[in-house]
Amino acid sequence: MGFRWTSPLAQVIAVGFICFCCPGMFNALNSLGGGGQLDSKVGQNANVALYTCFAIFGLLAGAIHNKLGPKWTIFIGCATYVLYAGSLLCYNHTQNGAFTIAAGGILGIGAGLLWTAQGAIMMAYPREHDKGKFIGYFWAIFNAGAVLGSVIAFAINYNVTEAKSLGDPTYIVFISLMAAGTLIALSLCPPTAVTHSNGDKIQIQPFPTWTGEVIAVMKLFLDWRMLVLIPMFLSSNWFYSYQFSTVNGAYFSTRTQSLNNILYWGSQIVGSWSFARVLDYQGVNRKTRSYWGLAIITCCFVATWIGGIFFQKGYTINDPKGNHDFSEGASYVGPLFLYMFYGLNDAAWQTYCYWLMGALSNDVTVLSRYAGFYKCIQSSGAAISWRINAVGTPYMTELIICFALLIASIPGALILTTKIQDHSDDVAAAVADVHDYKDGKHEFEA
Repeated sequence: MGFRWTSPLAQVIAVGFICFCCPGMFNALNSLGGGGQLDSKVGQNANVALYTCFAIFGLLAGAIHNKLGPKWTIFIGCATYVLYAGSLLCYNHTQNGAFTIAAGGILGIGAGLLWTAQGAIMMAYPREHDKGKFIGYFWAIFNAGAVLGSVIAFAINYNVTEAKSLGDPTYIVFISLMAAGTLIALSLCPPTAVTHSNGDKIQIQPFPTWTGEVIAVMKLFLDWRMLVLIPMFLSSNWFYSYQFSTVNGAYFSTRTQSLNNILYWGSQIVGSWSFARVLDYQGVNRKTRSYWGLAIITCCFVATWIGGIFFQKGYTINDPKGNHDFSEGASYVGPLFLYMFYGLNDAAWQTYCYWLMGALSNDVTVLSRYAGFYKCIQSSGAAISWRINAVGTPYMTELIICFALLIASIPGALILTTKIQDHSDDVAAAVADVHDYKDGKHEFEA
């Protein structure tokens, strides 16, 4: 069958390109440390505001998405990325940190909307045996945006060997790409128009009432499946402040930070794509694949973060020994590969989180709530970690906190994997007090 814009794959790819332009470019900026500003404190405090608002509105965004639909939810979210990048350009000329921090808070609201809608589409639109593949498609396209953004920053700043703020041309390019992604959002189809190749529609519960939707969201805090994943969700962005500010921002020169990020986000593409193949492998049942996935990410992050401990012993917050450049040759290779493995582990970790949630339901309405809950907890952790970074916490302390949280995530994930089934449960029963559905009304696709 030929290309159809209303197919699940086309819609997931479209969302991938939207995130390529907006969060992808944001990640390229954010991973430079302080949003590309030499004074990283403003960027760090903007991130605290961003993730605090993200945590609050991430939880509410599921209800907003279920009412507005993906097109307008994502459009509104994307517009806030343009504002934030514009505030950094403004800071280059006015040094108005308050505007940048306020824009960070507004971006947190928009990011909550965008990522909740994105998560619902990515998890609900594919058939059960394709969920890992669709996550891999999305993650590859999305992170290609961060790779491109890093290439742009590297090219523009190639001759800048010392640490300094990004110039206006870099910010202008990022703003233009974010604006393009915002416009692409207007082309998204409503979920009711999306059909599989055989004509089957995706599962959608009708929007009940705002009260009913709020009740359904609040019940997630009583759902044991979400509760056991809280440590995993909390840790999934916690390490960004350490990796972007303490490692990349504090240790390397401006142009080397951009080069590092090309390879960091490129490693994310490889990590998500390859890991998704494991999670969708049809030679064994889904529970076995969930065990394999947990074992792989555990081994990878333990090995990587132990390597990080040895690297971190080489410099401290009081003796940063920064401004290292790729021109140093052999001494640069080790830290570079460590940074690349940080990126690969991040992609595998988040791919696994999404895959686990996708294994619990096929209903876009329910999965939008799961995605919002995930982003709420994830952003709460990020807000705390960026604040820890901003107040000058010793570098080794930051690393140990990150490592400890990752280890603490494993028991809860293991508990959930023991309950994974080959086909998702009928989620209507979990929200029966909100939606009066009869057993068996939903048909789950193999």
